[in-house]
Amino acid sequence: MNDNLPEPPIWRSLLYVPANNERFVVKAHTRGADAIILDLEDSVPAAERPAARSNLANAVKAVGQSGADVTVRINRPLRETIGDLEAAVISGVRALFVAKTESPDHLRLIDEIVSDLEAERGLPPRGIGFSVMIESPGALRKAADIAASSPRVVAMSLGGEDFAMEMHAPPDPETLELPKLLCLMAAREAGVMPLGFLGTVADYTNLEGVRGILTRSRKFGFEGGSCIHPAMIPLLNEAFAPTREEVDWAQRVVTEYAAAQRQGKGAITIDGKMVDVPVAIRAGRLLARHEAIAAKTGTTL
Repeated sequence: MNDNLPEPPIWRSLLYVPANNERFVVKAHTRGADAIILDLEDSVPAAERPAARSNLANAVKAVGQSGADVTVRINRPLRETIGDLEAAVISGVRALFVAKTESPDHLRLIDEIVSDLEAERGLPPRGIGFSVMIESPGALRKAADIAASSPRVVAMSLGGEDFAMEMHAPPDPETLELPKLLCLMAAREAGVMPLGFLGTVADYTNLEGVRGILTRSRKFGFEGGSCIHPAMIPLLNEAFAPTREEVDWAQRVVTEYAAAQRQGKGAITIDGKMVDVPVAIRAGRLLARHEAIAAKTGTTL
């Protein structure tokens, strides 16, 4: 994560809300998502985008009133991107979801425009982050370079539907698992948050099935996921947060390993399992995430 930006966001759950749908906008803040994605792209018909842009400032205030981070998904091609940026680079917006990011140069161009708008409008420099959306084979091949091309990048994900379309393949768990894992690895290489999950959660009423998919995704290293229905939000929040048992284990590891190091030991055993440097580092990261989630939500396990 780049030091030029504010603290890295905690986005276990992100709810897509069409920016032109007032009924959805006014209810979004009650849904419990860590972040709201006000969409100016695919969920908004082209004819309605000018009005959605005009009302975006009001929508930002509405969806952010309960503490969720407010983000905006912007369009490509560039002519539409410019209109979206003029509307979205405003106070209250935490990040832009940059759809169909194709190259480092593409992202640097958007960064330059956002910087100009921030300066013109008296906003904090580099206060608005980027969440990069990889949606083509060529972009996936350059994903790590794309993520490293701007200090604004805080997260990255694979846009499954568009990626599958570009691959002439159905957007199903089998065809998308490898691309999603490659995107995850590129995000980790660049030091940004990987978003997404492995599999499909189209039937979000099957709670056990959804939990299994999300638990597996977290095991691989994903940190959060987006959804289009609020019923998914509690499942995402639960799946992408440490459990009480994990926190207890991590606290033991950190405490006992620190004591062992003071005694000159490089490895110890806890409950019959070896604990060395990588295990201790993972435990420390888990505790840091637990504390960050608690600080964001004002809750503890």
